[in-house]
Amino acid sequence: MSFWIVAAIATSTAVTAYGQVEAGKAQESAMKAQAEQERLAAESRELERQQKLNAALAANVVGLGVSGIKAEGTPSSIALESAENISLSEGMMGLSDRLAQAQLRRQGKAARQASQYAAAGTLLSGAVKAYQAS
Repeated sequence: MSFWIVAAIATSTAVTAYGQVEAGKAQESAMKAQAEQERLAAESRELERQQKLNAALAANVVGLGVSGIKAEGTPSSIALESAENISLSEGMMGLSDRLAQAQLRRQGKAARQASQYAAAGTLLSGAVKAYQAS
């Protein structure tokens, strides 16, 4: 009779541990997919920002030309400083996007590792129960 109890405990433990490992892998995969989606969204936002910036710069050039103001001296330096500020701001947004993606990948890896530790704990607990049942 104790053989069957030990076999049932071992089977249950193995199935539970396997399920924990697979759940961790699935969570890691989901986090990687989310990071990839975030990367694509960040690229789309960057493209949209660039298009808006180009349109604004073109409108400024046209506006200056229509009003007869030459794009030299103060207007030119203001436009250059504005472009530098926009570039710095976009660089910070890009860095923020990359950090968010890296965080998602780290969370996925941590979830996988946690599932492996949980599975190891389950196996040890099952071994103790099987030993006590025999």
